[in-house]
Amino acid sequence: MSLFGGKKSDKKNESFPFALSDAEWKERLSPEAYNVLRHEATERAFTSPLNDEKRKGIFHCAGCGWELFSSEHKFDSGTGWPSFWQPIGGEAVGTSIDRKLFVARTEVHCAHCGGHQGHVFEDGPDPTGLRYCINGIALKFMLAGG
Repeated sequence: MSLFGGKKSDKKNESFPFALSDAEWKERLSPEAYNVLRHEATERAFTSPLNDEKRKGIFHCAGCGWELFSSEHKFDSGTGWPSFWQPIGGEAVGTSIDRKLFVARTEVHCAHCGGHQGHVFEDGPDPTGLRYCINGIALKFMLAGG
């Protein structure tokens, strides 16, 4: 378990319960979602309709459908990406170190398929102090009871 409430892993060397070939991922996802989920791209800030989503429901991985975040844990961070102060459960997401920029960041991925979701930072609200900054294109929202 990592500091950020998910399973800490070396994502590159981990196998996930839900696995597809690269060709199957390309067929399943839009080009934009494929780039984010499978190649750790980042969508432009303020482009996802899920950033403004305020209804009660669950945010699922757009790659495999795994439940990741509850609307009860969502908040407006002002960053332009859907933000949450915790995942839906301890095994919903995993984390790994992302060293692609000049500073190391904590990358967040779906614990079921390994799809890149975004990053987690220690500047969020109480009670966790965490901000899971998630690409909206990496999520699918389902209304509660729907």
